[in-house]
Amino acid sequence: MSLTAGIVGLPNVGKSTLFNAITKAGAEMANYPFATIEPNVGMVEVPDKRLARIDELIPAKKIVPTTFEFTDIAGIVKGASKGEGLGNKFLENIRQTDAIVHVVRAFDDDDITHVTGKVDPVDDIDTINLELIMADLEAVNNRLAKVQRAAKGRDKDALAELAVLEKLKPVLEDGKSARTIDFNEEEQKIVKGLFLLTSKPVLYVANIAEDDMADPDANKYMDAIKEHVAGEGEVIGVSAAAEEQIAEMDEDEKKDFLEMEGVEEPGLNRLIRAAYKLLGLETFFTAGGPETRAWTFKKGTKAPQAAGIIHSDFERGFIRAEVMSFADLDQYGSQAKVKEAGKLRLEGKDYVMQDGDIVEFRFNV
Repeated sequence: MSLTAGIVGLPNVGKSTLFNAITKAGAEMANYPFATIEPNVGMVEVPDKRLARIDELIPAKKIVPTTFEFTDIAGIVKGASKGEGLGNKFLENIRQTDAIVHVVRAFDDDDITHVTGKVDPVDDIDTINLELIMADLEAVNNRLAKVQRAAKGRDKDALAELAVLEKLKPVLEDGKSARTIDFNEEEQKIVKGLFLLTSKPVLYVANIAEDDMADPDANKYMDAIKEHVAGEGEVIGVSAAAEEQIAEMDEDEKKDFLEMEGVEEPGLNRLIRAAYKLLGLETFFTAGGPETRAWTFKKGTKAPQAAGIIHSDFERGFIRAEVMSFADLDQYGSQAKVKEAGKLRLEGKDYVMQDGDIVEFRFNV
């Protein structure tokens, strides 16, 4: 499953520092704009405490977490939609992602330059969003010219697309994103085919100072950020610089550092889980024997297709799925007791997988 969350923002807000912390991939960093030109792609493990609990109750030789992709995209500047600052290339890189992680600077430091000369995360958000909106408006206008001709011939598909485009155009002209519009299921299919930048789900990451790690909401910029993006996306606070340090520590050092800062887990854990959810991803598990493993699936996936994530033969020869929930295993303490309680289920081809399902697939090829 190749879904990726693209990390975007103005130059020098901490995107590459955050990406380094997430993936330990060593993306180039520098205290000047455009340190990132080609997008860096890295796989990240999804932190999930359920894996350890499953292994405790159904022992296996090893534990394998699930993963997904982050893409670090070069900083966008004002005028990107018109090609400024290599804008066309950067916008196309965003277009290739499935969701947007929008990083804004929310800390003061005279030693780190800001591309606009001042720290103003709300203004930064507006700068990026306006460029994405302008790029989408250009795409909609170009498409409108073509679809209007086809619609004159009463082509059914063209008429349906024209209605969607005419719904999009005034909203974009008003400086609002496509994601603010309510579309029905059929309209959503058309919107998806337009590959609009502002229709992608977005997570806002406030890059805060290390001193704010214990209580990100106390950051002086946080309330303004949340109020400004209300209804469009979740906001979380993460100290990119601190997280990069944490990523290099061994487990004992990491534990001591987190205790000293008064936090239970790295902020990156929250970020990774939030981005995973933003992509519409959920997790099922296979347990015991050679390995206990987490598998990623798209919400709404049915059992045979989930089996196919493990191996194509599992989907092709699918018979049934033996399923129990993590919550039931955690409560009853063993697979045998789950079965005794009548919570171990046999599910067929129409079963829609649920987050936390522990599954053994039966197949025949």
